Amino acid sequence: MAPPPLLRAVIMGPPGSGKGTISARIIKHFGMKHLSSGDLLRVNMQKKTEVGILAKSYIDQGRLIPDDIMTRLMLNELKGLDQYNWLLDGFPRTVAQAEALDKECQIDTVIDLDVPFETIKCRLTARWVHPTSGRVYNLEFSPPKVQGIDDVTGEPLVQRDDDKPETVTKRLQAYDAQTKPVLEYYRKKGLLKSFSGTETNKIWPHIYTFLQTKLPDVSQKDAATPRIWPSLVV
Repeated sequence: MAPPPLLRAVIMGPPGSGKGTISARIIKHFGMKHLSSGDLLRVNMQKKTEVGILAKSYIDQGRLIPDDIMTRLMLNELKGLDQYNWLLDGFPRTVAQAEALDKECQIDTVIDLDVPFETIKCRLTARWVHPTSGRVYNLEFSPPKVQGIDDVTGEPLVQRDDDKPETVTKRLQAYDAQTKPVLEYYRKKGLLKSFSGTETNKIWPHIYTFLQTKLPDVSQKDAATPRIWPSLVV
């Protein structure tokens, strides 16, 4: 009996849309290998690989990493995952990257987290941190006992630059401008599956049901089986 075809999937969604939480659940339930462009960049920059040094030079200047560098980084890593079902996160981010990916492998489905920008804005701007310990509070879900004060030390909380309303708005606008063409690219190919909502826990069951039509749930079967993950270093 021939083995089932491997699933090649991409997950897309703006910052704060719950992409990290959804990806972790997909990995747990469906045993897919998760390849995050952000994680891979960090590893390569820490290891000072050729691509890592190149990427860091652009980041340090506040510039976007060129398509050819990101494509080289991701496609090189995918060569080691040709026997696995995988989920790409953070790539492709431009149409040029999507076209380069298409030349190397066939994408089967693109999961799009369609969360309203206003919801994301409220979610991110409600986040405050205690800088010394890294404790995170959310004014909506897990507020401090006293507004603006850390529960443990009594020291003031701060808002990260990334979570300030004006920065969040810019990040969402940048995502929208850069990613809309990619979503349209996959929509025209009939690969885009959008899941709309304002809460991750309400979106997840729909994604789970959709993926069950493509892969078995391995979370129970593999509970006692240790997994060996391939290195993410280029």
